[in-house]
Amino acid sequence: MSPNAEVGRRAVLKVPVVVGAGLAISRTPRASAETARWSPERAHRWHRAQGWLVGANFIPANAINQLEMFQPGTFDPRRIDTELRMAKHLGLNTVRVFLHDLLWVQDRAGFQRRLARFVDIAAHHRIKPLFVLFDSCWDPHPRLGTQRGPVPGVHNSGWVQSPGAEHLGDPAYRRVLRDYVIGVISQFRHDKRVLGWDLWNEPDNPADVYRAVERRDKVERVAELLPQVFGWARSVDPVQPLTSGVWDGEWGDPARRSAVVRTQLDLSDVISFHSYADPKGFEDRLAELTPLGRPMLCTEYMARTLDSTVESILPIMKRRNIGAYTWGFVAGKTQTFLPWDSWERPVLDPPLWFHDLLHGDGSPYRAGEVTTIRELTGRNRPN
Repeated sequence: MSPNAEVGRRAVLKVPVVVGAGLAISRTPRASAETARWSPERAHRWHRAQGWLVGANFIPANAINQLEMFQPGTFDPRRIDTELRMAKHLGLNTVRVFLHDLLWVQDRAGFQRRLARFVDIAAHHRIKPLFVLFDSCWDPHPRLGTQRGPVPGVHNSGWVQSPGAEHLGDPAYRRVLRDYVIGVISQFRHDKRVLGWDLWNEPDNPADVYRAVERRDKVERVAELLPQVFGWARSVDPVQPLTSGVWDGEWGDPARRSAVVRTQLDLSDVISFHSYADPKGFEDRLAELTPLGRPMLCTEYMARTLDSTVESILPIMKRRNIGAYTWGFVAGKTQTFLPWDSWERPVLDPPLWFHDLLHGDGSPYRAGEVTTIRELTGRNRPN
């Protein structure tokens, strides 16, 4: 997801709650002493119960962004079912899925029905989603409705931030964000088919490719808002852990961590991080996080041209029991098989795919990657 990684290191309320296909009304719990951050012991108990988590960042090939994936009219449960069946066949047991606050604004009841449908489909394939609520990457001006088509030759040309720039610093919109967080998490707070809540993707990513239209005070506003998001989520007291993944800057030395990184590492139940580094760089990052004494999820890896590959990185995570999510699954409208720098130099047919594992028909980009995943997950063993 991180175009800048290549440069930098390359009100409690009643809400409708959907359960399966039906609607029910649930009262959101109030914050209490029992809704504190999980202890390391609780986090490790949860982690052991999951087994080794292996998955991918998931958006169906026919959606260009979070809005197109979940809006009415373009939500495609048949395609989602097809691709998650592919994931199960490959040996994956989890997917990381991005949501958006505007979907809540547009039609919260319909959005919740579609979310419930997604969870039902995933559970049918024994796949647990890790839901991402906010995202600071790419276009800071999201719009509901028909989404633009992909820009030929450009990586992730239609992805949008949540919340957008116009709402990020708007005090009047803060209640909407709060209702969205509490409403979505409350819907699944007791549902163990949902893996967890990744509250904000790369919150301090400056989205340099959109620097001309990006907020100059974005990181400051995010730094103010992120602890509140954790507080809103924590007040629901879900059975799933909360996290937000570090991706850049200093992680190991507390005195040198940014305000955003401190919030992420101090408030997350399980530690999540992104690394597109080669094996040595990846191990170095693990050394920064291991002393925290909590389970770890690498929620983004795999950039083939940077020597972050399935064959070189996934065995490290298997050995260390770290949850592993490739960026991308089936190549499609996001075009994330193209490199980050295609924003400056578009390329239609790269000599080597950057992200993504499968072609649109489900065939592997590299057979060896599929073999490695299936072997490491035990998918090759007889049932």
